[in-house]
Amino acid sequence: MTLNLTAQKRDVFGKQTKQLRKKGFVPAELYGRGIQNLHLSLSRQEFLKAFREAGENTIINVMIDGKPHPVLIYDVQRDSISGEFLNIDFYQFRADEEIELQVPIVFIGEAPAVKEKGAVLTKAMDQVEIRALPADIPHHLEVNLSVLTDIGQSVYVKDLPSGKFEILVSPGTVVVTASEVKVEEEAPVIDESAQIEGVAVETEEKKAERAQEKEAKESSSEGSTPKATK
Repeated sequence: MTLNLTAQKRDVFGKQTKQLRKKGFVPAELYGRGIQNLHLSLSRQEFLKAFREAGENTIINVMIDGKPHPVLIYDVQRDSISGEFLNIDFYQFRADEEIELQVPIVFIGEAPAVKEKGAVLTKAMDQVEIRALPADIPHHLEVNLSVLTDIGQSVYVKDLPSGKFEILVSPGTVVVTASEVKVEEEAPVIDESAQIEGVAVETEEKKAERAQEKEAKESSSEGSTPKATK
């Protein structure tokens, strides 16, 4: 079932759209090949609901003056801090026009290499570019991780599900790998107190040796000194 989203034409632009957002609306643009661009506004809450369900690769009907416009959510701009919707681009397509777009990759299942052999998953891609007619665009492509039974195994683009669409990425591109966990060797811990104590003990021993050597020399000197004669 195609989602419907009601929008109104707007005549405010630039900084004035800030007031529009404060009232709970989001500015939007609708465009496509061979049609006139439309400047729109729509309810933030209604769009959020549709966006969560449809994402950026599902056909929805934008209703303008009661007339449906089949579109894709082509681009969504958000505030980098608050996450607030700033602007939305809708692309109105023709039914016979192929579209190039990114489709999410969804990972399902559990990799035996992770569960049984301690590997970690290295995900190289979370979306893939495809070309398809609007009616044939998949909502997402699934990757079943259960095929990764050993460390070092990978899933490639060529392993992704096929359909009435063309994947525009090299078949040999890695999607996900069961990687070996690299354990870094810890540097040996040096007991500084023992090291200092050893130095101190060695110093005392050296002092004792020097004292003995000095005493021996003095004794030797006294024995060899000629006695004074009267």
